[in-house]
Amino acid sequence: MHRSAHDTTRTTPQSGGAGTNWPLTIGLCAGYFLVLLDVTVVNVALPRLDADLHAGTGLAWEVDAYTVPLAALLLAAGAVGDRLGHRRLVVIGFAGFGIASIACALSSSIAVLIVGRALQGVAAALMLPGTLAMLSQAAPDERARARVIGLWAAVGGAALPAGPVVGGLLVQAAGWRAVFWLGVPIIVLASAAVLTSAAGTPRPAEERGVDWGGTALLVVALGCLVTAVIQGPGNSALGGAMLLAAVCAGVALWHVERAAQQPLLRVPPAARRPLAIACGIAATMNLCVQGALFVLTQIFQTVHGLSPLAVGLVMLPAMAPLPLLGTVSAKLTNRFGSWRTSALGLLIAVAGFTGLALTIRDAVDYPALLCSLAAWGTGIGILTPGIVTAAMRSAPGSPGTASGASNTSRQAGGAIGVAVFGAVAGTPAAPWFAQHVGILMWAGAAAFLVASVVCFLPAGTPN
Repeated sequence: MHRSAHDTTRTTPQSGGAGTNWPLTIGLCAGYFLVLLDVTVVNVALPRLDADLHAGTGLAWEVDAYTVPLAALLLAAGAVGDRLGHRRLVVIGFAGFGIASIACALSSSIAVLIVGRALQGVAAALMLPGTLAMLSQAAPDERARARVIGLWAAVGGAALPAGPVVGGLLVQAAGWRAVFWLGVPIIVLASAAVLTSAAGTPRPAEERGVDWGGTALLVVALGCLVTAVIQGPGNSALGGAMLLAAVCAGVALWHVERAAQQPLLRVPPAARRPLAIACGIAATMNLCVQGALFVLTQIFQTVHGLSPLAVGLVMLPAMAPLPLLGTVSAKLTNRFGSWRTSALGLLIAVAGFTGLALTIRDAVDYPALLCSLAAWGTGIGILTPGIVTAAMRSAPGSPGTASGASNTSRQAGGAIGVAVFGAVAGTPAAPWFAQHVGILMWAGAAAFLVASVVCFLPAGTPN
């Protein structure tokens, strides 16, 4: 899922050819699981966190401070790993993530927590491309490589449904700080597995430069855009200035990347249009999904009075299909093509969004709500593999580039979605909060409906 744009070289396996290096595999998968778990596990903790730290608009930053650097640094981290060795970068990322998790757990103010989350995001970006690269390098043969990569993908799929349930259990039992303490022992065990199992970092077959200028502009553009959306409603001058800065940084990024000898993304001309469509749909998907999760976990607790654990259980019908429908989506893709499969997933999710819009605002009809969540999750479970496959097939000669573009688009879309949904919904204490959440569910349905139509554009039909 989060493969570096240039992780295509392979080296001598570290397992000595005797078989799959399971300690290393488990350690790397555990790190990957934790990175994705932290995207959703904190959502259930937001109301308790707000009550303790008086976060206000900082709630959106508590999520986006993690996802913005993760999205902006993924491509550069892959290139750095290609140059320095992925094992080194994974170990640095593990250490940084553990230290940042401790800082988050000990936070006494929302500002300290946001800084800790930002450091977590940087560390996650450093380790994420290398987890898959090291698994590929350590596999003794193609069959073993396919097996461990499949395990890696399944672990990632399981992290999303685990987030609300694990978060609910921890918050209800020990408070919101336990959500961050959870990462510390996992990081220690994963680091030990990597350090003891991957002795001798293999050097890549070729080195490439790192586009630091493009990376810096991407961070500025995304960070300023998210700041404009989150802070704009309360401070129009700051919001306008940040929006202008985001536009300027985006324009500068466009020109810098066109002139760069080794840009962040090198896309063949024939692949640009279909890849752009796939990345746009992937970004829209995460924008609506992450934004919806942000407001749903709050409305369930603050408006409908559910406990954190109950929220996690209610969200299971939406999250459980994500790791379970990969095989179904693959069969549909092989039969009907990746674009038509993506359109099907989008349309099923439209039904889910519509059901949520009709059931979420006032007294909850739980059977209808759970059915809506199940439809929502089923659609996304079919859509996610389909649109990733569409991106990969759009540039068959550059799979790393296509993967990097798709992953960055999804993470960026998620960061923007949390900002937009949080800004539109307002604070949970506001009397219009439930009404605005309902409007946002209608907006999600409309966005997915438009995206399903885009899937049938001439550029998308061959895949």
